[in-house]
Amino acid sequence: MSPQRWLLFALSIVIGISLGLYYGWEVSPVQYIDTTPSTLRADFRTDYTLMVAETFQSEQNIENAARRLATLGSQPPAQIATAALNYAQQAGYTPADISLLQNLTIALQVWQPGAVAPGAGSQP
Repeated sequence: MSPQRWLLFALSIVIGISLGLYYGWEVSPVQYIDTTPSTLRADFRTDYTLMVAETFQSEQNIENAARRLATLGSQPPAQIATAALNYAQQAGYTPADISLLQNLTIALQVWQPGAVAPGAGSQP
């Protein structure tokens, strides 16, 4: 093979890759629509967990909080809340936000699924 054919081959490869990248990045990029919360980045997962913590603060219903956190993946809710708390501390969230996440994490760590809440039992 002559050097001219090698140059033409290499140039064709470079042009093909360039056109493919342009098409994939500019003309028709991937768009994620209706994905599950488990696909969120760590910062958005933390924000979602913070919203659950704010709701928990007002409702005081740990089962609802655990159910909401379950949408973030297959990990136990306490582990999800702990990961969010760690990220929030590293990312410099406000002390009020960190306090909310701490309260939720503590509540989830002592929570036992299926246990009857005090005063929730039926009386004759």
